[in-house]
Amino acid sequence: MPLDFYLTGNEASDTKQFEVLLEIGPDVVASRIIADKGYDAQSNREAAAKRGISAIIPHRSNAKAPHKPVPKRLYKLRARVEQLIGKLKRFKRVAMRCEKTRRNFGSFVALAFLFILIKSVHTA
Repeated sequence: MPLDFYLTGNEASDTKQFEVLLEIGPDVVASRIIADKGYDAQSNREAAAKRGISAIIPHRSNAKAPHKPVPKRLYKLRARVEQLIGKLKRFKRVAMRCEKTRRNFGSFVALAFLFILIKSVHTA
């Protein structure tokens, strides 16, 4: 289930928002963060370590520094985030970004998350 979300411009890099993502969520103290190779940067790992969070981020194949393997059982949990994004994109207004303003688009994303949450609670 979604805890919170943060909207950026379409051209904004996700990796530059890593520290914002570490701070997001209502009073959630994370022990681990699971991210894909797009977040493979030493600065991201250091930002997580500074907060006492274990970063589970696989290294890129062309990484210069030697790297240790990622725990596969934990990394598979990242699929849940991908599944949530898939559910979110079932809402046509969100998938096609019909709204022009950040406020309106954020409102539709929040509404879509609310519908996803309600459906998960009220399944027969």
